[in-house]
Amino acid sequence: MERKVGSSTTVTSKEVKVALEKSRTLSAEEEKVLRMRHGAGAASKSAPLPRAAGNNEELGDELLLIEMQLMKAMRERLGQTKSASNKPKAATAASATKEKIVRALRKKK
Repeated sequence: MERKVGSSTTVTSKEVKVALEKSRTLSAEEEKVLRMRHGAGAASKSAPLPRAAGNNEELGDELLLIEMQLMKAMRERLGQTKSASNKPKAATAASATKEKIVRALRKKK
């Protein structure tokens, strides 16, 4: 048997990072595996996220509408939790009643 002589190359994390930025065919999981395997970080922490709609304006409008509805629901929900925190009077009344019961039970001993 003859021994085949092959060449090997070393890939740096910078090269992988640049290649991944240019690549559009990899799935999210494949890209994640390559980044983890070669120690290549994300493109930039301050870079904006890519638009899911791409060049499709109709899809972009629909996603914007969904985002606005979710933001409105979140604001309403936060408003409800803030108003719920404005009710400590009921909690103090309940704790006062509890303390009264506990004192009565201690006296009974």
